[in-house]
Amino acid sequence: MRPLSQDEIRKSFVNCSKGEAKSLALPARFDEITWEVQDFLGWRDARARERAYLVVPRDDEIIGLSLRAAPGRRSGLKSNVCAFCTTVHSLTDIALFSARRAGAAGRQGNTVGTYLCAELACPLYMRGKKKPEMRQTRETLTEDERVTRMMGNVQSFVDQALREDV
Repeated sequence: MRPLSQDEIRKSFVNCSKGEAKSLALPARFDEITWEVQDFLGWRDARARERAYLVVPRDDEIIGLSLRAAPGRRSGLKSNVCAFCTTVHSLTDIALFSARRAGAAGRQGNTVGTYLCAELACPLYMRGKKKPEMRQTRETLTEDERVTRMMGNVQSFVDQALREDV
């Protein structure tokens, strides 16, 4: 991902008001982001953990989505899989994130949701920069193939959020 300015990030959001985008909390240590290992930028708001943000390169533009993390629930499951990067995590390291749809559909209250790495660190897992605590199934895919699969999953989620015909 190419380096983005704070202004570019704020202007990229398509499912919240300009005022909300202007006041959102950017990632901690923004100036230290290693852009070359970021296929997309995702972060949780340090002051309000239920808020999260996703910024994705898409064709020649950048799309930003404001997300909400559901509160953790008790479950009989011991683990779950991130829908973006397919990393297996304990339930404490997975969260259900929802995004209000863009445009009229979002104003009507329509959302899309999926289970993701709680810290939205998928690119770091795919590139081996961060290790999950749970044992992973061995894959024969190369790093590039895993990243391509992940970005296909990310783009699919963004497509759903951008759909207004719901």
